[in-house]
Amino acid sequence: MPYRRLPNTDASRIRALETALKKGGEVSDIHAIAYPFTLKQQVDMFLLRFKTAIENSKNARERQAKASKTLAGYTHKTRLYISHFIQVLNFTITRGELKPSARTFYGFDENDSKVPSLLTDLEVYTWGENIIRGEQERIKQQGGNPIYSPAISIVKVTYETFKEAYETQKQLQENSARFSNEVAQFRAKADALITNVWDEVEKFFSNVEDEEKRRSNCEEYGLTYIFRRSETEKLKAIKALNNKTRAKDNEMPELPFEE
Repeated sequence: MPYRRLPNTDASRIRALETALKKGGEVSDIHAIAYPFTLKQQVDMFLLRFKTAIENSKNARERQAKASKTLAGYTHKTRLYISHFIQVLNFTITRGELKPSARTFYGFDENDSKVPSLLTDLEVYTWGENIIRGEQERIKQQGGNPIYSPAISIVKVTYETFKEAYETQKQLQENSARFSNEVAQFRAKADALITNVWDEVEKFFSNVEDEEKRRSNCEEYGLTYIFRRSETEKLKAIKALNNKTRAKDNEMPELPFEE
């Protein structure tokens, strides 16, 4: 006997439920539907919610992908400004214009002259906050001239644009994750409904003696059957034998030859 295979994608789940609904809708008498009418109502109500959840998740991913491209451009530019500002800070200290202790205002150790990693968006976000706040605190507490080329005002303008895009992207990621989790929860419900429908359909047609006819009736309601290799070979052999038998039966009888 072939075995049933439940859908394993959202598209195939929807297709299975829609097929069951469509076939059930073709039957005028609700008692002639191969599964309970109350179950049909459940599927009908669920299917709309499932489709909506999938569409919301798809739209959220698309918005996130679009925002990600925008953010990448802002990140690149802001990374350059932050890196250049830190390098100029270190040059200023090397020339003796600022004391090494000035580094502590920006979140560095006093003797740490390395440019920190700025590979990730989070690192750019964190160090941007550090140097903007640090420049203000240094001037307020230690005095001295502001750092130029780039000036902190230019860094700040660039950073604020990046920051807005970064926070928007974080929100979109959260939305995408939430919608994705919602779809995952719907999948479990969809699988349970499909299993319930298929069980009822097979029970409804269980009295059909011809196996192929019984399976065909079930497939009209969306059931999917998978044949094992041995069963496939057996079916091929049976069909070949049947074709051979029909061909033989259809042969014209030889007419007697009269001399």
